[in-house]
Amino acid sequence: MAHADLSHAPVGVELPAFNRRQTIIASIEQWLGALVELPAALLVVAEVVILFIGVVARYGLHQPLIWSDELASILFLWLAMLGSAVAFRRAEHMRMTAVVAAQPPARRAFLDSVATIAALLFIVMIAWPASEYAYEESYITTPALQIANIWRAAALPVGIGLMGVFALLRLAKAADFRLIGGALLTVLGIAAIFWAIGPLLRPLGNLNLIIFFIGVVGFCVFAGVPIAFAFGLAIYGYLALTTNTPLMVLVGRMDEGMSHLILLSVPLFVFLGLLIEMTGMARAMVAFLASLLGHVRGGLHYVLVGAMYLVSGISGSKAADMAAVAPVLFPEMKQRGAKPGDLVALLAATGAQTETIPPSLVLITIGSVTGVSIAALFTGGLLPGVVLALTLSALVWWRYRTEDLSAVKRATRRQIGRAFIIALPALALPFVIRAAVVEGIATATEVSTIGIVYAVLAGLVIYRQFNWRRLMPMLIDTACLSGAILLIIGTATGMAWGLTQSGFSRSLAAAMTGLPGGAATFIAVSIVAFIVLGSVLEGIPAIVLFGPLLFPIARLVGVHEVHYAMIVILAMGIGLFAPPFGVGYYAACAIGRVDPAEGIRPILGYLLALLVGLIIVAVFPWISIGFL
Repeated sequence: MAHADLSHAPVGVELPAFNRRQTIIASIEQWLGALVELPAALLVVAEVVILFIGVVARYGLHQPLIWSDELASILFLWLAMLGSAVAFRRAEHMRMTAVVAAQPPARRAFLDSVATIAALLFIVMIAWPASEYAYEESYITTPALQIANIWRAAALPVGIGLMGVFALLRLAKAADFRLIGGALLTVLGIAAIFWAIGPLLRPLGNLNLIIFFIGVVGFCVFAGVPIAFAFGLAIYGYLALTTNTPLMVLVGRMDEGMSHLILLSVPLFVFLGLLIEMTGMARAMVAFLASLLGHVRGGLHYVLVGAMYLVSGISGSKAADMAAVAPVLFPEMKQRGAKPGDLVALLAATGAQTETIPPSLVLITIGSVTGVSIAALFTGGLLPGVVLALTLSALVWWRYRTEDLSAVKRATRRQIGRAFIIALPALALPFVIRAAVVEGIATATEVSTIGIVYAVLAGLVIYRQFNWRRLMPMLIDTACLSGAILLIIGTATGMAWGLTQSGFSRSLAAAMTGLPGGAATFIAVSIVAFIVLGSVLEGIPAIVLFGPLLFPIARLVGVHEVHYAMIVILAMGIGLFAPPFGVGYYAACAIGRVDPAEGIRPILGYLLALLVGLIIVAVFPWISIGFL
């Protein structure tokens, strides 16, 4: 929503009461924003320092610090919640604006107000359960630090409260109180209708999953409500109106989803991506890659596909993988005329493409919950990723076959060699990171800190480019972007838990056991089911829920379990990165800083290419099991 610009008001002229009010509110918001941004930035630094010290102590000094992971986990929840508050203040929570942007200005302003009030409604409803949850956690003592767990859990009510304050300040700055009043009545009216028909919803059983997880989410998303809050309203409404579940449990599931230690790699890889750009490493890498493929139509798009394949699995998080690659390639690709929507579409598609590449946390999870050999899964996961990379590359070739490269000169061998020498320290970074994981030097979470230290040293010593003034804004941007991504994951985890409690997973397994047509039908239905499930569940929760149920069925119908694992993972990946519900798609848009509406059309083609690749993997089991 546009606000009045007071910066050019004539000196000595008394501002109208409205403008004075706006000035006061803006000052309060700026002061409070700085109060939140500073600790959020310092938390990013603290996480890097704690995890890196943990690596040095364990691997270098052989004296592991038993408290480092616990302290990192405590600070991580604070980082996630303060980052979410910063994102709310900056209006950087991901939202779908395609429908809203097409409306006339007056209606667009109304829908923007509805979106803010809908988010505020969820904040108000979840505030008391969050406070209860934090209070209950005060009775728990952490094992290593021996402190009350309320020091960690208090991050939830504090972050929620700050988002509520920023929402109220945003509404208070509005010029038209009539419009705000209309939006408030609209949101409260819809909420009242749902509350009134609550007794009618309870007998509907699993039909409520469609009403809330498809109907409510879809309506909120297309009305412009931020994705995280759309998910939150849906699961809150489902639990409050159709079950007897204490709402404090929802806060616990959100906590579990947001603070899983593997996700700590998300902010750290976001920061690493910004460091790579700031230190000149990104330019060196892009210059070398462009010298190799810059003269080929769609050349840097092929580089993006290959780069995601190389770094995939390093962090255990697709969001972190994308955050490591996008800042390196996107600026140069945009300079060459690539549209931002196409870039995030391809980034999201490569996120789905690389789900099976080891060391993937999803592969490890499948092995742990189903008993399938993790070594076999690691071996079987390499070729399916190559097949999907080839189908994506085929579409890139088709889309960019007429690209005008008349202004691009082919690099000479001398230029390529010189670019390679300059880029070598930067190009070594992915291999340094992967080696640290494979050799057991660092965990998938800790390895990002090795990358950060490497990037800082390369920037200071080798590239001699390190702008200290940019460091604080980069840290704040990291916290903001991470908070926006993690809040989506938190509310999506709540939805995943709601699906589990509904008995939907058991019903699905029973239905799939009785399918006619043997293995082929079972695989086809599995693909459709896991694409749908992938759009509402993160890979790990979905595997934990359905793996133990469906893998025995796969064995019964004659499908090799490693082959089935690859099919399931790729199908979930397509769902995870498919709009309008796929969380991964919005993470890609957040990392690329692109409106989700811009990527909708281009991603359809990439999803089709992924589906073709998945069908090839499904039809030819050798791709998955040929090297076992």
